[in-house]
Amino acid sequence: MKRALLPLLLAVAFLTPGQVAHADSGTQPYASYWYPSTILNWSPSTDPDARFNRSKVPLQPRRSDPALKANANARAGEGRIASLVSFGPTSANPSQGSLDPNYYAFGYWQYIDTLVFWGGSAGEGLILAPNSTVIDAAHRNGVKVYGTVFFPPTAYGGQIQWVRDFVKQPVIDKLAEVAKYYGFEGWFINQETAGGDTALATSMRQMMAYGRTKGVELMWYDAMTESGSISWQNALTSANDAFLTDSNSMFLNFGWSASGLASSRTLARSMGRSEYDLYTGIDTEANGYDSSVSWNGLFPNGQPHVTSLGIYRPEWTWKSSTSRADFYAKDSRYWVGANGDPSNTTTSSSWKGLANYVAESTPITAKPFLTSFNTGQGDFYNSGGARVRTGGWNNLSLQDVPPTYRWLVSSTGTKLTPSIDFADAYDGGSSLRLSGSPSAVNTVRLYQTQLPVASDTKLAVVVKTPPAGLKAAVSFTDAPSTFVSLDLGAASGSGWERKTVDLSAYAGKTIAQIGLQAPAGALDTRIGQLAVYDGSVDVPAAASGVTVAGVTDVSATQKSLRLTWTAGGPAHHYEVYRRNPDGSRTFLGATPNDAWFVQQLDRVGTEASTTLEVEAVSAEYGRSPAATTTVSWSGGPSESNLALGKAATASGSCNGNETAPKAVNGSTTDKWCTLTSAKWLEVDLGSARSLTRFVVKHAQAGGETSSWNTRDFTIQVRSSTSDPWTTPVTVTGNTAGTTTHPATVTARYVRLNITKPTQTTDPAARIYELEAWGS
Repeated sequence: MKRALLPLLLAVAFLTPGQVAHADSGTQPYASYWYPSTILNWSPSTDPDARFNRSKVPLQPRRSDPALKANANARAGEGRIASLVSFGPTSANPSQGSLDPNYYAFGYWQYIDTLVFWGGSAGEGLILAPNSTVIDAAHRNGVKVYGTVFFPPTAYGGQIQWVRDFVKQPVIDKLAEVAKYYGFEGWFINQETAGGDTALATSMRQMMAYGRTKGVELMWYDAMTESGSISWQNALTSANDAFLTDSNSMFLNFGWSASGLASSRTLARSMGRSEYDLYTGIDTEANGYDSSVSWNGLFPNGQPHVTSLGIYRPEWTWKSSTSRADFYAKDSRYWVGANGDPSNTTTSSSWKGLANYVAESTPITAKPFLTSFNTGQGDFYNSGGARVRTGGWNNLSLQDVPPTYRWLVSSTGTKLTPSIDFADAYDGGSSLRLSGSPSAVNTVRLYQTQLPVASDTKLAVVVKTPPAGLKAAVSFTDAPSTFVSLDLGAASGSGWERKTVDLSAYAGKTIAQIGLQAPAGALDTRIGQLAVYDGSVDVPAAASGVTVAGVTDVSATQKSLRLTWTAGGPAHHYEVYRRNPDGSRTFLGATPNDAWFVQQLDRVGTEASTTLEVEAVSAEYGRSPAATTTVSWSGGPSESNLALGKAATASGSCNGNETAPKAVNGSTTDKWCTLTSAKWLEVDLGSARSLTRFVVKHAQAGGETSSWNTRDFTIQVRSSTSDPWTTPVTVTGNTAGTTTHPATVTARYVRLNITKPTQTTDPAARIYELEAWGS
């Protein structure tokens, strides 16, 4: 089977590879990408984006206790999993997340060992380095990260000269420099360009051998053979085995057979290599868990794994989803199985879930350990239970270590339902929700750990509306499957409450698992934080030297800017706020790094300047005093599109790429689309503003047929959620691609209601932009 590994091939107009923004600008930094010739010009000292792509999270050690595996069939310490994921196009991959909550926030790190940041194309750049957010999240979970070097087939623009340019020592030196500076482990090399010969293949092997001496790990894709031709072997054979000799691992192409994998294992062992250095490929880009895989040939039931597993494009779960809930359901089905329980992967489907084959690993091997069940995306941001930002966001740098087991609930009666809840949070944009009406005590296993207990060790749980009798549950390594219940005490109110348990009675033991126990009876409880730490909560040293490294004036009332600072000492991350005229603060983002891109700073009223604050946060969530700087506003506020980049929600979406935020991102290259019976799009402007006109960009504004332009719709407004809607705009019989609607209103919330979505019977509403102009 010949199946090329092809990233998204886009015809786009961005900075040319190797080109960077002006050093004094406050523009969006992106992940780095190059051709073999342009990477030679790269240096972190001259690339203003480099600092924003740097990860400060070290690769955490992790372990897997076979005695605590969820699934009896799963095996630990054998086949590993490498995951090839495209988080965005090569040339437009934001360095530090964005204000769009619709993102592939991967959360099943416990099953993978290496993540390949997939991309590269003939028209953009062949070499793609991972951005900082993915490195941060992967490293926090003990997962290695590789960038991608992609030489496309000639049919997709590949040029054999690019390969010849690549196999030179200065290029390999740069690959090593990039990996070391950005903080990731290695590169996935995919050479599919025809026209090579034995000499070029030999040079490629020598390049890889040299790269490994520079401390770079390399994974080779089964395409180019030792003769230089492109010939997928679908196995380790005499035609490609020399590439395994000179690399750390090899990704075998998709057309494998059970007998081919068995012979690959034999050949690898004869070379003195582990069969688990071979990653047998499966392609799930098109069909996800409906893909046909000969699992018994790879992971035979009751026998050792034959090789490791290489997964191509598991983000199908997000790309094919119609909502965040749909994505989370599909991701659970993909990784855990049809029952949402890693211990029970029984199904009539051939796809049982990865939990059926590979035992969970955990990076929780040292204190302090703390999680707020933050997934790295959300519709708001809370700090200490208080709302400090409204509006969507994604930032994997802020993702906590997800629960090891999603979900394992034991009971002699009916079971409660655990879930990740995006309606409330203590820190971040999500929390753990326990709901249901269990008929007996339920024990929820959450985390596998290796945490030694000292005389001053504490366990803390932040909880909202707990039932009487809710307890923490821990087991120790001397009896890892036996839980000890720890009473959390009675609730004293309806808000978030911190319950702290002294573990000194267990000093000298090592915690093997952490969970929760709920009594029988109806409950709907949120867990906002779970922590194990020693002594008092550490307060980190404050940052200093906060500097506005660049500013871009988007309008008279909006800026984007780049901030940098000097760390005062170790910190888990830094949170960036703006101080509002009324004394409150608004969250602008957070990073473990010493640089942050503020995508959107809005002027409040007629303020002449805005104070920005950077607060260091420890691993135990102690907070330093804020370090500050200011930015100035010039002139009086003028009319602007106040809906741009604001929080947007909708009745639904046609798929995961056509969600509400697409209608307020200032671009007509994407859209909001819905097929729901009631069709509405709502924008929160953040505060009540004076509005003068609305602009709606329909299907034709995005290049689609005019027959899909919205025909009948209204625009409603209100200043608070307790106010009734008023309707300043009513339109019937529209045929235009862009419509403008003057109005004189004051409002915070704007809602577009669509009653007839097209000129025909087509049922889909398509809105490329909804603009609300005012000051």
